[in-house]
Amino acid sequence: MNRRNFINALLYGLSATLPGVPGAVLAQQHRQVARRLVLVELAGANDGLNTLVPYNNDHYRRLRPSIGLSREQVLDLGNDMGLHEALRPLMKYWENGSMAWVQGLGYPKANRSHFQSIALWERANDGTSKQRRNGWITHAVEHLLARPVHDPHGISIDGNMALFASDSGRWMSTRSADKLRDNSLPQAPENAQKTPSFALLQHRLDALNDTMSQLSGKLETVPNIPKFEGGRFAEQLRQVCILIAAGLDTPVYRVRLSGFDTHDKQAPRHTKLLQTLAQGLHAFSHQLNLMSEWNNTLIMTYSEFGRRAAENRSGGTDHGTAAPHLLLGGDVKGGVYGQAPDLADLVDQDPLFTMDYRALYHRVLVDGLGAESHPTSLAEYADNRLDHLIGKA
Repeated sequence: MNRRNFINALLYGLSATLPGVPGAVLAQQHRQVARRLVLVELAGANDGLNTLVPYNNDHYRRLRPSIGLSREQVLDLGNDMGLHEALRPLMKYWENGSMAWVQGLGYPKANRSHFQSIALWERANDGTSKQRRNGWITHAVEHLLARPVHDPHGISIDGNMALFASDSGRWMSTRSADKLRDNSLPQAPENAQKTPSFALLQHRLDALNDTMSQLSGKLETVPNIPKFEGGRFAEQLRQVCILIAAGLDTPVYRVRLSGFDTHDKQAPRHTKLLQTLAQGLHAFSHQLNLMSEWNNTLIMTYSEFGRRAAENRSGGTDHGTAAPHLLLGGDVKGGVYGQAPDLADLVDQDPLFTMDYRALYHRVLVDGLGAESHPTSLAEYADNRLDHLIGKA
């Protein structure tokens, strides 16, 4: 293999960030029950107002005369709030107190670009000049958990690694558990061994090969998990179950459901997307219960932004700002948290956000994963309205 091919294999064939980790350390398996977080990206920006619906609000009816949902089209949560009918498979979690919604999430000086705003959400940034370079979760998982992590710190089933940007740690991407079996990586060409930079790259590849070998051994004993209903999204969640069943001590997983950029003909498209979301999460939660892992798992949705309060002329909604997000899990304290944005007080056709989304991130890290509250960089955004959202790890 020549130098160019070696570099291409590293940059494009290897979806991971991994420093040198001795194989002997990777072989030590931490056996205690551990919390994990499953992040669900609703790519394209989910319409929060037609997901968690203020169906009795006069301003909502005025802003959405065509696509607004009536009382008969939602699942009543009380207090004139309802869920889109398509989310019915998740109502059992509302009823047993393990589903929560956090309202009005956003950030200062919102950006309505898909690319730029998702980058802000995945790095815990906002529209000001204060910027972080790494993923919002990486430092806490690598350094602030109460236990060592010897398997990958995080695995993305979608392939996108922007969330896991890090100068250290073991962050990986794969489309399926099968791809992690016997998936050896290339060796550097002989002449590259004399170059310090190439030697470092090969050292990291060797460490990753050690990790892959450990994962391959675990995956050989995974029991069969039946297919989930819900297409590709549900299959991503099934793959997470397979990795959990294999005994991986991985604190973070990421999956993705695309298609939420509903500028036109939103009603049928949004219904189908929410049905896919609900079917997949219901199947996933059911399987976690069968595996006795429901209480050890926290599921959270996120998206690049919300959508405009008013419908557009194409029967859809355009890029907006604030939105609600969903949490599921055995240790979630069910309910609706935070304050709904005031639909009578719009700025540039958008509701004002009522909670910085980083307050939710902080709560997930501290109570969901058990990270040290200080000195986590998100502690400044802590919001006492979320104090009882999650049972502490």
